[in-house]
Amino acid sequence: MEQSIAKRIADIRHRMTGAAERSQRDALDVTLVAVSKMHTVEAIRAAIDAGVNTFGESKVQEADGKIGELGRENLKWHLIGHLQSNKARKAVQLFDVIESLDSLELATRLERICKEESRDRLDVFIQVDLGGEDTKSGIPADDLPPLIDFLSKCERLKLKGLMTLPPFFDDSEDARPFFIRLRELRDKLLPGGALSMGMSNDFEVAIEEGATHVRVGTAIFGKRPPRI
Repeated sequence: MEQSIAKRIADIRHRMTGAAERSQRDALDVTLVAVSKMHTVEAIRAAIDAGVNTFGESKVQEADGKIGELGRENLKWHLIGHLQSNKARKAVQLFDVIESLDSLELATRLERICKEESRDRLDVFIQVDLGGEDTKSGIPADDLPPLIDFLSKCERLKLKGLMTLPPFFDDSEDARPFFIRLRELRDKLLPGGALSMGMSNDFEVAIEEGATHVRVGTAIFGKRPPRI
């Protein structure tokens, strides 16, 4: 398994470099977030051995066990799934970055909990809904300005950038307009901010359109095992 994961990561790094070069960017400016949800600690260790240090988890409870076993020294843990308000405190305790902030209410709660937990800083991305899919979370683009304004005044929450999860397309080129739209929103509302966009099937297109973080799971770990 380790060799297989290592080879996959090497291939992804090569493709990331190619995409960055096509857009006249430095591949070192793009962070690979290995989406480890529903994968084993052993698989994550193989990715760590291959040089990956940033991992994305969707479920707070699942991440709790993995972080407890693997620790956080030299590792970064991103929450990329929808955060329920009743899991906010645990998320503040566990994660280095929350990429799925999607409401003013959640931001208010996270800021309060950071103070209660004596956490000085928590980096966040705002998840923006650009596809209008009922199964996916995110704040509508029109509601971004007041949330950005609120975050600019927070003491503990630090707005790192914008994140989006476009619809799945067999042809990765079909995702390009969504990545362009997120970049345009960033340029207008958050100049210099990061862009978390692109997954296993479309991360090269996302990098070409300015992604600073790509969330890759299947292309590293293979298909997720079925839930029991």
